[in-house]
Amino acid sequence: MKDDVERYIAKRKRTDPKFAANFEADYQDFKIGVLLRQAREEAGLTQEALAKRTRTKKSAISRMENHAEDMRLSTLERVARAVGKRLKVELVSAA
Repeated sequence: MKDDVERYIAKRKRTDPKFAANFEADYQDFKIGVLLRQAREEAGLTQEALAKRTRTKKSAISRMENHAEDMRLSTLERVARAVGKRLKVELVSAA
């Protein structure tokens, strides 16, 4: 199954320049959302409980988990603390 997904992505990158250009950035947004959801679930929290801990709305937590884009570092830090984690930011080579 994983091989099928990887082949599909590789083919789309070769045949669709727009997909290829946006893939990495979009994937990183998706990955952040997944990491946030996993951390919340590991902490045994619902979206509503996390929203209360971070003094925000459940809909904001849902947006972070499903459409993780343009989030402020201060928001990510607040969520990390609320689920018993710490935020680590790393700069890596663009190549």
